[in-house]
Amino acid sequence: MIKEIIVVEGKSDISAVKRAVDAQVIATSGLGLNENILKTIKKASKNKGIIILTDPDYPGKKIRNMLSAEIENCKHAFIPRDKANKNGDIGVENASPEDIREALKNARAEVSAGRQEFTNIDMVYYELIGSENASKRRALAGDELGIGYCSAKQFLKRLNSFGITREELEEAIIRSENNEVTDK
Repeated sequence: MIKEIIVVEGKSDISAVKRAVDAQVIATSGLGLNENILKTIKKASKNKGIIILTDPDYPGKKIRNMLSAEIENCKHAFIPRDKANKNGDIGVENASPEDIREALKNARAEVSAGRQEFTNIDMVYYELIGSENASKRRALAGDELGIGYCSAKQFLKRLNSFGITREELEEAIIRSENNEVTDK
């Protein structure tokens, strides 16, 4: 049983999450998120806490950002895009129960908007920007860290706002490189 309430986009996502874990789930109705639903989610956040688990696509990112801007102390769970893809359809509802459980297990709270552990110099140093395969390296490291795939600017923001340490990042990069070698 997960103590927080999981916030997803739609009814199919609710079904997928309930197949994976025993938890209360609220749907935002996709981008149709309205004031009543937002009020319900805010109340849930105050009473039990919430974990935002949206689709790894543009609308999911937009919903996540809207909720995060309105609600303090929420956790974020990310399913890698390739694990939420079924015949080109991207969504939480397409993820396996194991992948949903893994995403929820790795949910992270935003710790501080002002934290600056990492800078663009670090992003270059770790070849997360400015290199031929930077996008792929961010995707693999993001999956390992449980923060999802995103642009370089968003990746840097997530590293800092989720309180990821230099050691965690370096271990994630090493694990992703090792996994990539064994996958070949």
